[in-house]
Amino acid sequence: MTAPVLRVEGLSVAFDHRLGKVQAVNNVSLALAPGERFGLAGESGSGKSTLALSILRLIKPPGHIESGAVWLDSARIADLDENGMRKLRLAGIALVPQGSMNSLNPVLRIGQQIADVFADHGLRLGRAEEPRRIAGLLAAVGLPQHAARLYPHELSGGMKQRACIAIAISLRPKVIIADEPTSALDVVVQRQVMATLARVQQELGAAVILVGHDMGLMAQFVDRLGVMYAGRLVEVAPIADIVARPRHPYTRALIAALPSLETRGALTGIPGLAPSLRDLPPGCAFHPRCSLAIERCRVERPALRDVDAAQVACHLA
Repeated sequence: MTAPVLRVEGLSVAFDHRLGKVQAVNNVSLALAPGERFGLAGESGSGKSTLALSILRLIKPPGHIESGAVWLDSARIADLDENGMRKLRLAGIALVPQGSMNSLNPVLRIGQQIADVFADHGLRLGRAEEPRRIAGLLAAVGLPQHAARLYPHELSGGMKQRACIAIAISLRPKVIIADEPTSALDVVVQRQVMATLARVQQELGAAVILVGHDMGLMAQFVDRLGVMYAGRLVEVAPIADIVARPRHPYTRALIAALPSLETRGALTGIPGLAPSLRDLPPGCAFHPRCSLAIERCRVERPALRDVDAAQVACHLA
């Protein structure tokens, strides 16, 4: 069996609040194989982005990592100092951020922002080599060579997102974390951006963690999906199994909420609201919204356990 390129074990992240601690991520463990596409799905506030950012140690106060560990290959990320962590970002693990306009420097040209990556990681490229490398990165994500001379405001939303992908792959990382990379883009541009991400991922042989709430997009892109609810993983399984046979009631509700071309009718939503992470209900956090809940669900929190080819946190699975 191939050793995982990324391991997350028992990771918990909390935010301090004057009204009480907010447990954003609660004892999450997962492993990512080389070249694998892994999805993290769930409603807003489920802890997806917090988990992704904590892997890169980008959680800022009042947030903090309470417990757990992250390994890239055999290196334990918590053992790195700030300088070592800065060197690991982009070279080992790269982030494609959610909002490209908020991530790109508005007063620097795209080529300069890529060149800054090389300089920050100690790559001394010659006057001829640096423009060639930048042009190659832009071509890899489907941007013209002259885009290097443009400022972010001169690019469309899809072009800005592809520029962020170019920056993310500039040092050929082993893991790419894409945090809702198609948010605020129309469906045509979404498809172009995801096709770009898939192509560069295959060329690099990198593993990808795709964070989002679009189950249709997940079904088209990822190999395996982890579904999060109230800061915990409630189901992890190959995407084909989750689409054909979702085992957790929450996953089932997410799949049922997808519109279908085969059957017409009213769209189905999930009743109720996600619970406050500061005041979770006892037992299974999903039980107030679950039509299948039994008394055990109300008093005992289910552990994530193996069920066939999946892992499910449900007493009824």
